Amino acid sequence: MEKLINDFSFGLFFWQAIILLILIVLMVKFAWKPIMNSIVAREEGISNALLAAENAKKDMLNLKSDNEKLLAEARAERDLMIKEAREIKEKMIADAKSEAQVQGAAMIESAKATIESEKNAAMAELKNQVSSLSLEIAETLLKGELSNKEAQTKLVEKMLGDAKLN
Repeated sequence: MEKLINDFSFGLFFWQAIILLILIVLMVKFAWKPIMNSIVAREEGISNALLAAENAKKDMLNLKSDNEKLLAEARAERDLMIKEAREIKEKMIADAKSEAQVQGAAMIESAKATIESEKNAAMAELKNQVSSLSLEIAETLLKGELSNKEAQTKLVEKMLGDAKLN
């Protein structure tokens, strides 16, 4: 260090100081404004980015609340649709049951009417067969009784007597 202090030259110091001042003036004149402008622009960019981030955060919160509202509305609408679908299903089942009961009653009435008509037809046929059978029996009996002449005249007289009484 002594060597540096002993080798000190005032002229060299003077010229170095002037070069430093010239360099500072040139830096202030040509480089200082662009550097400061870029620093200010960077500060503004950072500030704008922070504001944008804050706004984005607020927007996200708003969107989240809107989404929750929409989700709640969608759930309510879904529940309403399910309720309506159940009511429609129950109404359709009730309608189908009542229609089936009506059709069943109609079929029973139709079957009763068919049975009654077939019963009447069977009764009529039975009466016809009974009357045919009665006529055949009577014919057979009359043939047996009318085979001799004497029995035939007695029968005719008896029938005439019964006809006059009536």
